[in-house]
Amino acid sequence: MSAARPFPDNTSLEVAQLTLARGARVLIEGLSFAAGPGDYVDVRGANGAGKTSLLRAIGGFLRPRAGHVQITGAEEPALALHYIAHQNGLKGAASVRAHLRYWAGLFAARLDEGAALDQLGLARQADLPTRVLSQGQARRLALTRLVIAPRPIWLLDEPAAALDAEGRAVVAGLIEAHRARGGLVVAAVHEALGPASSQDIVLGRA
Repeated sequence: MSAARPFPDNTSLEVAQLTLARGARVLIEGLSFAAGPGDYVDVRGANGAGKTSLLRAIGGFLRPRAGHVQITGAEEPALALHYIAHQNGLKGAASVRAHLRYWAGLFAARLDEGAALDQLGLARQADLPTRVLSQGQARRLALTRLVIAPRPIWLLDEPAAALDAEGRAVVAGLIEAHRARGGLVVAAVHEALGPASSQDIVLGRA
């Protein structure tokens, strides 16, 4: 795992007059906001309001109908992002440890396995195949991507899904540590994660 160094203090995100649609249905219309180092943007709304679509548009996975998303302060904007989807994206036959090593290779990151496992509370499960993990343990494993390869902008879709109180505290701690280093977080949530947000966005509100 890479040493916890501060991020550059100029990485920022701008969403300008963003309109997103699914087929003929407009999910988000004319949304604008900006966020910079140390910010935590809390995104809420009913199911189907467009929370996931917003994260996917910021991450470059969904083309807006109108408006734009701009990331500044990074040579390669796509490499400045971590997108953790609602689905964990794990291979059931592969062990926890194998996932960590795969992600470290994928992200070209130096991996301290022990530190990553300890930080997410998965040391005892390191050699188990992910198919036997509880839903909460699987979610913790998905979140290890955040600490294996530090990137300044986190896009988190229901990061605390299936987690108990202890797991939610782990997520809150990760977010606060990331912000303290100058990182930026945009999280779609149903309820507060713990850290105080710097900006709240409610989708689907009349």
